Amino acid sequence: MDRNIKVTRDSPTWLIYLQLATFATYLYGMSAALPLLRAELGVSQAVGGLHGTGMALGGIAGGLALPTLTRRFGRRVVTWAGLAGMNAGVLLVLVGHALPFTLAGFTLAGACGSTALYVMMAVLSDHHGPAGAAVISEANAVAVIAGIAATYAFSVVAESPAGWRPALLVPVASTLLLALFMGRVWVPPAPVPPRSPSPSRASGRIPYGWRFHVAGAVLLCRVALEFAFNLWAAELLSQRTGLSPGVAATGLSAMLAGMAAGRFGGARLALRFAPGSVLLGSLGVTLAGWALFWVGTSAPVCYAGLALSGLGISVQFPMGLTRMIEVSGGRPDQASGTASIWAGMGSGSGPFVLGALGDGFGTHTAFLLAPALIAIAAGGVAASRTRS
Repeated sequence: MDRNIKVTRDSPTWLIYLQLATFATYLYGMSAALPLLRAELGVSQAVGGLHGTGMALGGIAGGLALPTLTRRFGRRVVTWAGLAGMNAGVLLVLVGHALPFTLAGFTLAGACGSTALYVMMAVLSDHHGPAGAAVISEANAVAVIAGIAATYAFSVVAESPAGWRPALLVPVASTLLLALFMGRVWVPPAPVPPRSPSPSRASGRIPYGWRFHVAGAVLLCRVALEFAFNLWAAELLSQRTGLSPGVAATGLSAMLAGMAAGRFGGARLALRFAPGSVLLGSLGVTLAGWALFWVGTSAPVCYAGLALSGLGISVQFPMGLTRMIEVSGGRPDQASGTASIWAGMGSGSGPFVLGALGDGFGTHTAFLLAPALIAIAAGGVAASRTRS
């Protein structure tokens, strides 16, 4: 389906692009920190994976509260408050040197950061209408570029005498600068959800169709896939190639480079093709990248596999979230809140299951979880596609 939709980028759009970039410096910085944090604490892979579970549980809590928060305080307040709480969690990890503090920091950052993230996605979808999918993909591309810089800086700082913790100050500084220079910029208020003419549905609690729930399950699988790579790919890269944990963190940079290229390209694809079609193609690319990474034993081959995996993963979150908003019946905030819950379950279960499998069978064997998630997601997309 050729749609030929155009995008207009105004000041509110650029504000959200940069807010997402700030979010990315937190997300990928914390992901790069996990192997070193696990080594510092002396815990197993499964226990280390609980940090991802904490982020996920926080994300689920944020998703449950999101519609109420946006109704009561408005999207602008919720977004900035979410970024502030995210940074509070990052600082807790920075100063904490015991498992309870680091788990609490990951959980708080996950709750507040995901709340801000999903409000921003709903705002972009509303603000750009038919071009929403392309803009969301492009926004995530900008975020990934920031993530590349953050992981590279993390790797450099981790190998320095200062250690890895000072690198976590990047999202804090970024948020402060953004608030200082663009704090007055915002977008129009959220649209009023459509009311049902049916008396039995006067409360506005209109049930979602089955495609909405299938889209949520697909989002769960692809978020689980992305977070499994984010949190454990550096460890597998280190094991397979002999690179130090600090240097192996650059593997995330390779994956993020692929994601940045894919999201810029995905924005163009989203202007021409339906999200479901783009999703199916991206899952095939991810499978090819995973295979190359999984069989590789040299750094160049593994880096290439991670870059190709990132290329495939790149459009899956934007297209998956757009699909949920599309089939929500005109309820973007509620759809985004529900998407946060599905994504939270994925981001928590994926890394934890992979970590537990890694403890039992080794990280290399545990990464067979990736093609299983790809197959389930592809089945869900194919089953729920519409002809229109």
